[in-house]
Amino acid sequence: MSREFPIGLTPPDWLVRNLRPQQAPPVNRPAVARAAVAMTLPLAIGLATDHTAYGALASMGALFGVISDTADAYRMRILNIAIPQLFGAVGITLGSLVQGHGWAAVAAVTGVALVSGMISTIGAVASVSGLLLLLNSVVGAGLDMPGEWWLAPALMAGGGLLVLLLALLAWPLRSGVPERAAVGDAYRTVAGLLAVCGTDRTEEEYDEARHAVTQSLNQAYDLVLARRARHHGRSPELTRLLAQLNAIIPVVEAAPAVHLAGTPLAAELPEAVRHLAQAVETGYTGPIGLHLPVPLTETSRAVDHALRHTAEVVTAPDVDPRGIDDRLGRPAALSIRTARAARDVALSAASWRYGLRLALCIGLAQSLVSIVSVPRSYWVALTITFVLKPDFGSVFSRALLRALGTVAGLVIAAAVLSQVPRGWWDVPVMLLLAPLIPALTPRGYGYQTAAITPVILLISDVLNHEGTALLLPRLVDSLIGCAIALVAGYLLWPESWHTRVGDRLADAVSDTARYVEGAFGAPGVAAVDPPARARMRRRLYRDLSAIRTEFQRALTEPPPTGRRAAAWWPLVVAVERIVDATTAARVRVKHGAPPPSSAEVGQVALQLRELAQGVREVEVLFEVRTDLTGPADSVLEPLRQEVAAARAIASPH
Repeated sequence: MSREFPIGLTPPDWLVRNLRPQQAPPVNRPAVARAAVAMTLPLAIGLATDHTAYGALASMGALFGVISDTADAYRMRILNIAIPQLFGAVGITLGSLVQGHGWAAVAAVTGVALVSGMISTIGAVASVSGLLLLLNSVVGAGLDMPGEWWLAPALMAGGGLLVLLLALLAWPLRSGVPERAAVGDAYRTVAGLLAVCGTDRTEEEYDEARHAVTQSLNQAYDLVLARRARHHGRSPELTRLLAQLNAIIPVVEAAPAVHLAGTPLAAELPEAVRHLAQAVETGYTGPIGLHLPVPLTETSRAVDHALRHTAEVVTAPDVDPRGIDDRLGRPAALSIRTARAARDVALSAASWRYGLRLALCIGLAQSLVSIVSVPRSYWVALTITFVLKPDFGSVFSRALLRALGTVAGLVIAAAVLSQVPRGWWDVPVMLLLAPLIPALTPRGYGYQTAAITPVILLISDVLNHEGTALLLPRLVDSLIGCAIALVAGYLLWPESWHTRVGDRLADAVSDTARYVEGAFGAPGVAAVDPPARARMRRRLYRDLSAIRTEFQRALTEPPPTGRRAAAWWPLVVAVERIVDATTAARVRVKHGAPPPSSAEVGQVALQLRELAQGVREVEVLFEVRTDLTGPADSVLEPLRQEVAAARAIASPH
């Protein structure tokens, strides 16, 4: 017999969302093994050579390398691990130079925090680089480093580079495997989408399948295009992979038409896509032998035509690189992207706001510990550094999860520090604790904190030999850091807790209007060619995927932000359905349906622009009646229905 919470004791939705573990892929066993070896080996070498402090510093560097080890492709691992280690070495050097210099140290670390926050807006690698720059600056300014000034940076960078070395060991044997696996995974998610199209499954299941396709295509394109940019299109393998990615796009575009038609596809069609995925992963170019049923409907003909073309591309032994369109556009040269990123950071109001928020909190923390005697005072700033990285998600949620994760980690650390004697016993303990970091990190920030805390305390005890006396100061410092982040980095910035979460969605609705006009043409607007239309659609879904992630983060905020995000959430799904309906209509026209008039297209685009304007101007949503009419037999009728539904959600009374 089930029990329910009394009404007064029911936890709020935002708290439940924060505490719920995230869905995570299976444990990455190679990453777990790398963490165990890279963080344990330096400690063992330090003990064997009677330089335990040196080994502990190298293990700390390996810890930061493990945190950075998130890429699948080998070339991306070099960027993800090596570049942040370089910034970390600069950070530990700067911190060591100002260590013990009072207010000069406060000013220096605060300045580093400003730079760290600003460069975090560039991208994922820059964000982790800024994180390590600030983390190591705080550690260097708050902890006496052994040896010459250059030794600590060298040891910590060496520990991180050990992680990189272990990550690259299999490169000669597995070159290109991650890219092929990513493309194959994209094919499998497309097969999953086809399997639910037109069936009696719920709309939520279809939306989840479509979102999975968007994410897998984004990842595959990012991996292939990033590597191909360095080969300038000369690599036959990468050219082939890009052709295979482009070839599956018509199948993806046909899926919405199938779903709107309401007639399930034959089981042989999704199975054929899975068969092609296997061929992509293995590099097979022989006869596929697809057994496809005879298409009987307009939509099944579209899928059949697209699937046969995909099979031809997958099995083609040679692909002409001059005939390949990148769909999303090949990345610019590194020098151009670097200059563009530097200009954007210097001129962006958002990057300055992020940097100032982080600098304010770090400055307050450093000032506090300079005035008040706080044991191991650098932990306060370290906590703020992890919590207040704006690009890592909700500050409120991270502060809450940081506090809870620290408590859980301290329970493990208490058992280790009280029961395990320092010395060679540290090696098997580290061998057990280190793998928990990559294993638990995908579950959420609280789980990552719980895994990192005992490792950090073990390394700290190796350096300082304070035992369980570390526990209470660690808890107090973490709570102080969380409090500073919540007050000075959250409550004092209205954009954090009073933001209108619909702004980016309004931009996406405006882009959708342009996509509708580009797909069919409108008064004064010519229809675009298929490659340009494909790029528009892919960018729209990429933007909507990012918006979906942002909204899901906002749902973990307490009122009013979380409540507003929940109110806007149906509109996110509605806009995705509008893009689907537009693509479905385009597929029907391609396979024989009469095209809509330009006036009809212009009316739909006008309604979408009015919707975007309304989303920008209102704070609260009210359901109203809408009037959007047209020929009942037009290919745009399903699109009009989706636009009317979206306006019913979003239009103010």
